Amino acid sequence: MSAAAPWARAIGRGPALVLVHGWGLNADVWDETARALADRFRVTVLDLPGHGRSALGPSPYTLDRLADALAASVDGPAHWLGWSLGGLLCLRLAGRSPERVRSLILCCSSPCFVRAPGWSAALDATLLEQFARELETDGRGTLLRFLALMTQGSAQARAELRLLRERVFRHGEPSAHALRGGLAVLRGADLRAELAAGEIPTLMLLGENDRLVPAACGAAVQALRAEVAVEVIRGAAHAPFLSHQAEFTDAVAAFIQGSAAKPHGLR
Repeated sequence: MSAAAPWARAIGRGPALVLVHGWGLNADVWDETARALADRFRVTVLDLPGHGRSALGPSPYTLDRLADALAASVDGPAHWLGWSLGGLLCLRLAGRSPERVRSLILCCSSPCFVRAPGWSAALDATLLEQFARELETDGRGTLLRFLALMTQGSAQARAELRLLRERVFRHGEPSAHALRGGLAVLRGADLRAELAAGEIPTLMLLGENDRLVPAACGAAVQALRAEVAVEVIRGAAHAPFLSHQAEFTDAVAAFIQGSAAKPHGLR
């Protein structure tokens, strides 16, 4: 069953760029980033199913279902920027519908979020298991603890946490089913082979002090596919688009413009 398109809105003019948020959040987390990019791109932000203003449909909450929902959200090909869980979804979208993806930007994201043989630059699975258990008894508190973990190590931790807390519940609480499903995707997905086999221009933007996706993940990804560009933002944690907005948006724009300038056969 294909997924219905989620709620989305667009601003600006230029090449199409879609911003996909992470676990538990909604499109409002991109407000400042979208405005900063709107003078160079037609920027679409969306709420994943069960988050913000997007309803939760009847189909299972799986990686493929979510990737199909993304594909249904935008007409024609676009540049896709996914943060955290959003990056994992964009990576699967690129594998399932490559004709819809001009380039791929993974912000503080990974093809495999948990440690596995030969894959140490990742989370211990027990942390996500703990969040899954706590979610069943204290959904709001679990989300707030996750936000605090995301901002640890950031040079702007207090300001980031204050903004995230204000926006996470702006449109009500995310669906418990969507939160469970999103955690299951983070715990179970392994797209390393998919990334290694891909040909779409890809950039990883990582935070130097990220507690969830270590900066060392960049080198691990380049060992899978040397063509992936990696940029580590100094002093940033898991949300560099909030703490280092100018550096982040400049990196995004430069990468997209550079990928568009390459002859098609080299992409």
